[in-house]
Amino acid sequence: MNEIICPHCNKAFKIDEAGYADILKQVRNREFDQELHERLERAEKDKQAALDLAREKAASELQKAAAAKEAEILKLQTQLEQGEEARKHAVADALASVEKERDQLATELEKTRRESKTAAELAELQRSKDLQEAAARKDTEIQELKARLASVETEQKLALKEALEGVEKQRDALASDLKQAELQKQLAEQSLKDKYETQLKDRDDAIERLRDMKAKLSTKMVGETLEQHCETEFNRLRPTAFQKAYFEKDNDARSGSKGDYIFRDADEDGNEIVSIMFEMKNESDTTATKKRNEDFFKELDKDRTEKGCEYAILVSLLEPESELYNSGIVDVGYRYPKMYVIRPQFFIPMITLLRNAAMNALQYKAELALVKSQSIDVTHFEEKLETFKTGFARNYELASSKFDDAIENIDKSIKQMQKVKEALLGSQNNLRLANNKAQDVTIKKLTHGNPTMKAKFDALESTS
Repeated sequence: MNEIICPHCNKAFKIDEAGYADILKQVRNREFDQELHERLERAEKDKQAALDLAREKAASELQKAAAAKEAEILKLQTQLEQGEEARKHAVADALASVEKERDQLATELEKTRRESKTAAELAELQRSKDLQEAAARKDTEIQELKARLASVETEQKLALKEALEGVEKQRDALASDLKQAELQKQLAEQSLKDKYETQLKDRDDAIERLRDMKAKLSTKMVGETLEQHCETEFNRLRPTAFQKAYFEKDNDARSGSKGDYIFRDADEDGNEIVSIMFEMKNESDTTATKKRNEDFFKELDKDRTEKGCEYAILVSLLEPESELYNSGIVDVGYRYPKMYVIRPQFFIPMITLLRNAAMNALQYKAELALVKSQSIDVTHFEEKLETFKTGFARNYELASSKFDDAIENIDKSIKQMQKVKEALLGSQNNLRLANNKAQDVTIKKLTHGNPTMKAKFDALESTS
């Protein structure tokens, strides 16, 4: 069996090895929470950086490819226009030349007809035939030039069509790469989210099991847990500091009530040095009726008186929010003489303080007996007694001051841990806001204010 003490309420309970191993395995401390939040923050930053890089890379490649293809298309169109214009000019010049030659031939023929009407008709017909054949050859050349121009235009159109098809294929490939990057980003986000949700669920399950275990403890078990804690702390120091001391449970209930523990210590001659009646009080967080420390003062004073104890001490975990009882050792002698209220961490220091003070008083009591037996002046005794009281009061003030300093340091540590907790909660909220912003990113928002990218994506949607 292992003893577990809750860090929040200081309640102790025992569990078997399996339960202990399960708690060790699943319960995460503050360092785990901090590391978890740091890893979440780093993962979110890496995810956002990868997403931004993928988007910038895709957009850059798409813009570069689109610009290159547009430049190529423009170049082809320019070359086509220039070639077409040159060919048009060449054909026009050839046609003009042929027309000019034909006109010249016709003019010469007409002139020859007018000048040599008396010549032989056969020669004139032969020359006319030659002129007609020359005109036919020129017409054939004109048709060949027109056919070549049509062929060049067809080739240019085919080249332009192939270039446009290549641009469209590259655009489709870039769009597919962008979709693949988006899908990979979503899968990575989902994997990371599932991983940390599983870890958080495991931690919540562990906390729920502890709460359930705590709720199952009866009120008697809660009280006995505090008693066992105090008894264990005392037994640790018994062999070295309290070898001759008596510390046992109060089992005498003949008067109708009893305390929890009685502490007695005596010197070598059997003279009692100090005696203390202890009462341990604790309660479960789910207890409907909350008790107060002062509810037990009267009963504790009664048990102290009936058992013949000098001091009465209430070891209490009640009123956990009280600044008075959390400040250290609280003297309630104004209600009942020699009665104190302490937290469990002051259990051993309080016994040591009272025993040391009682041992000093015992020394003065022995001196007082010697003084009486030797008829020494009572005035001298009273001076020593006053000196003892002053020294004891000073020692008590110093001890109380040290206890107050210790409590102040504990309060500072608690405040610092609370600030760390608030910082972690704030980091978790920022992570949630960052995740919401990442989930809110859309193509429409990315292309807002960027007409070039908007036109490209509109073209993608129209082709799909």
